[in-house]
Amino acid sequence: PDNEITRHDMLDYSIEVEHFDNHLGQILKAIEAAGQLDNTLVVATSDHGMPFPRVKGQAYEASNHIPLAMRWPNGIQGKLRVVEDVVNFTDLAPTFLEAAGVKEPGPVMQPMSGRSLFDIFESTASGQVTADRDHVIVGKERHDVGRPETTGYPIRGIHLGNLLYIRNYEIDRWPIGNPETGYLNCDASPIKTQILDLRRSGKNTDYWKMNFGKRVAEELYDLSNDPDCIHNLATETRYADEMESLRSRMIGELKKQGDPRMFGKGDVFDRYPVTSNERFYERYMSGEKIKAGWVAPTDFESKPID
Repeated sequence: PDNEITRHDMLDYSIEVEHFDNHLGQILKAIEAAGQLDNTLVVATSDHGMPFPRVKGQAYEASNHIPLAMRWPNGIQGKLRVVEDVVNFTDLAPTFLEAAGVKEPGPVMQPMSGRSLFDIFESTASGQVTADRDHVIVGKERHDVGRPETTGYPIRGIHLGNLLYIRNYEIDRWPIGNPETGYLNCDASPIKTQILDLRRSGKNTDYWKMNFGKRVAEELYDLSNDPDCIHNLATETRYADEMESLRSRMIGELKKQGDPRMFGKGDVFDRYPVTSNERFYERYMSGEKIKAGWVAPTDFESKPID
């Protein structure tokens, strides 16, 4: 909802970002004072997604498209150029190793799925520097506890060009966690509270459905016109060819990677043990006074929602 509650909540978050920016400025000044500013690779990035509904722990654009700023005057060639290559977190480790002069980490390390960014650093070209850096595979399994038997909400997706295709594999499950256990995939916030209260009061259920309701199996979004991923185009016939192409490419790449879910063995992810709050749903529903410190007590629904 576009109101004072939402605006103040997001402004509070912006103040935290500004606080980080101020500290980053102090770091750069300290490196400059040491005479190492031009010789230091500085990377500024973030966790995946603001702590708001439909963002944190999801697979939409705001969840996976994160800030990335890199500065290294002695190592990055070409000034004032705009690079459109798609990169991801797994590319950072091999980049750091190569920057340190280590191109082959040796047998003590497992093989890396990421690729060093030196192909971009060493080029002076703009636009698409490396042809196959044109997309990214996104996904999610179990983000938090709160569902029966501590199951997750499996998602796979592919972002290519202006399109984002998403496949939800267990649509009978609650995507943000069960309502009766507080929607534990979503942190407490004034925005979350008002959306829950709007549904409970009967004033508006649309925001609740969009943020916490169950989803369809396939989603498609045109990010150039709908960066917030609100209008699902998956059922529109004019996108049928794009849907098939994205679906096939995603499945093909995930099969090459050996993703168990592509071979009907996705339940392996639900069987991994959790490190804390084991069997949260069963314990809470049996009456145990168990708390979840990242959500508010009022986030818990009084009874299950069918």
